[in-house]
Amino acid sequence: MSKFVLLLGGGLHVTDRLRHQVAGARVLAADGGIAHAAALGLEPELWLGDFDSASAQLEAQYAGVPRMEFPAEKDMTDGELALNEAYRLGATEVILCGAFGGERTDHALLHLTMATRFAAEGRKLILSSGYEEAHPLVAGAYAFDFSDGTPFSIVAFSQLRGLFISGARWPLKNMELSFGSSLTVSNAVRGQLHVSLRSGEAILIAAPEVA
Repeated sequence: MSKFVLLLGGGLHVTDRLRHQVAGARVLAADGGIAHAAALGLEPELWLGDFDSASAQLEAQYAGVPRMEFPAEKDMTDGELALNEAYRLGATEVILCGAFGGERTDHALLHLTMATRFAAEGRKLILSSGYEEAHPLVAGAYAFDFSDGTPFSIVAFSQLRGLFISGARWPLKNMELSFGSSLTVSNAVRGQLHVSLRSGEAILIAAPEVA
């Protein structure tokens, strides 16, 4: 198994859980996301993007990191370019650090939907800000290692069918959930959380630091 960490430009709060998740991974940095490398104790093997959000200080600090430069006028975000490069290098598991927050809501939403698209192709991905963690959900069964009491929500990106939730304050059994429903928002872990889905695409967002 080949685990990759992608450093993106959103907010990041370093936790023991996140340090454990990224340990031993290969690291790619997307533009200004390289600012998270030092806090996580990581050494990127490649720095890519159009470099429109990397400060002069970062440019000097990471001058020795190999670069893959792209024009500002391109048809992909730096984050998607980094994800495609990780898969080209053989990634079987990807953790997107700094995937939320920051100044670009459109990029944060794109990271969530992009990860779900790749999950539908059989890829394993986690998105994290340290405070929050997101896991794409497509047809299949999932078990999570969140502590008892961890708040979580499931946000549907399509019609969901055959949704089961156990190990939660509000379990569900064989539910059909419409796109845009708030039924699965603001739940909490009770024991070990298990989720399964017969069809559809969604994202599970949890706050492990709150438990």
